Amino acid sequence: MKILIENGRVIDPASGRDERADVTIAAGRILGIGRASPDFAPSRRIDASGCIVAPGLVDLAARLGEPGQEHARLLESELAAAVAGGVTSLVCPPDTDPVLDESGLVDMLKTRAEKMHQARVFPLGALTRGLAGEVLTEMGLLTDAGCVAFSQAERAIVNTQVLQRALQYASTFGYAVWLRPQDPWLGGGVAASGPLAMRMGLAGVPVAAETVALHTLFELLRAMQSPGGGPRVHLCRLSSAAGVALVREAKAQGLNITADVSINSLHLTDHDIGYYDSRTRLTPPLRQQRDRDALAAGLADGTLDALVSDHTPVGSDAKTLPFAEAEPGATGLELLLPLALKWQADARGELSDAGLRRALAAITQAPARVLGSALGTLQASCGQLVEGGMADVCVFDPAERWQVTRAGLRSQSRHTPFEGLELAGRVRCTLVGGHIAYDAASR
Repeated sequence: MKILIENGRVIDPASGRDERADVTIAAGRILGIGRASPDFAPSRRIDASGCIVAPGLVDLAARLGEPGQEHARLLESELAAAVAGGVTSLVCPPDTDPVLDESGLVDMLKTRAEKMHQARVFPLGALTRGLAGEVLTEMGLLTDAGCVAFSQAERAIVNTQVLQRALQYASTFGYAVWLRPQDPWLGGGVAASGPLAMRMGLAGVPVAAETVALHTLFELLRAMQSPGGGPRVHLCRLSSAAGVALVREAKAQGLNITADVSINSLHLTDHDIGYYDSRTRLTPPLRQQRDRDALAAGLADGTLDALVSDHTPVGSDAKTLPFAEAEPGATGLELLLPLALKWQADARGELSDAGLRRALAAITQAPARVLGSALGTLQASCGQLVEGGMADVCVFDPAERWQVTRAGLRSQSRHTPFEGLELAGRVRCTLVGGHIAYDAASR
C-alpha cells in the first residue's frame, strides 16, 4: 500500500528533524520525507494538519499476559492498546506463566504477535531457569528464538555468585542483562518506607532496598571491566534519588549501564496512595517528592535513558482488594505519550518546542538506543524516521485534551492511578511497517 501523510509537522529526535513535511510510504518503508513527488500516487492519504508526525514509540516495559492467559485474549487487547497509544515496538519481561525460559515459548509468543499485525514484540528471556536464580538458561537458544536480552523481571538473584556468573556469561557472548535493582531481603513491603507508610500501617520498602542492590551490582561490574566495556546492564524502573545518584556516578566511571524510569514514578508520590487506593499499589512503590524530582532531573540530564509505561495488566478481582493484598500494577501503554508530554510541560500545561522534542526522544530514540544491536535489521530505523527505513509512525495531536477514563482505554486491565486526570496529546493514527494498525477516525 502507498500512503501519503501530508500537512503534518515531522519531528524526529534522532536526526534533529523538525519541519513541515510530507511523508511518503510504500511497501512498508519510508520513501521520502519532504515535498511529495507529483508522480507519487497514494492509495491512502492521511491528513496530519495540526498534528505531529513522529517515530513510533518504543516501550521497554510492557507485560502482555502471554504465554499463560491465552483464554482471556490478553495479547490481542494489549497490542491493540499499544498501537492506540502510538507504541509500535515494545519489550515484554519474562515473568509469564510459564516463564520465558525455553525457546519454544518465545517462538510461540513471537509468532502469535506477528500474526496480529500490531505492535512489534521483543521478548526478554529469563536469565535463570524458572526465574529461580539458581541455574542459567540456554541464552544462545533464547537469543536465536528472538530474545533481545535477559532478565529476572521482579525476582532478584539471591546468590551473588550466580549473578556474577550470569554477567560473565552474558558478557562473553555480547548479551545484555536487564535487572530491576532490589535487595530481596529488604524489598518485601508494599509501600515506600517513610512517615506516610508508618502512619498507614503499611509494610515499607526502604531506599536501601534499591541502593544495596545497586552497590552489589556495580562492584561486580567494576571487577569485570575491560577495554571493551564489560557486561552490558540495563537498570529497570529506578525509584529513588539515591539510586539516580549512584547511576550517575557509575556512568561517570565508565560502567556499561543504561537505566529507565516508569511514568508512575515520574509523576506520582506516596501521597497519591490517599485512602489506601489500590490503583497506586505499584512495583516499585511510589516514593517521596524528593525522589520524584530527582527522577525527573535524571531523565532530563541523561542519567536515566528512557521513560517506560511499566504496563502491567491486573484483573479486577486481584486489584479491588485491600491495599496490601492487591496485586501491584497498572495499565500504561495508552498513557505513555501524554504523560511524557506532561513531564516537559510547564505549570500552565504549555509545551515548548524543545520540551516536545525532549519528551519524544525519551520514548523513541533513547529506548531504541538501549536495545541497540539486539534489534537486528530494525536497528537502523527503530525509534526514528529514516528514508528507506521501516515505516513505524505515530501521528498525534499534541493539543487535544482528553480525560483518562476506564471506558476510554483499550487494555483489558483499566486500572490506573491516573484515572480522571485530563491529559494533552491524543494519537490519531499509528503505522507499523507501513500498515495502519490504528486509526482514531475509524473507531
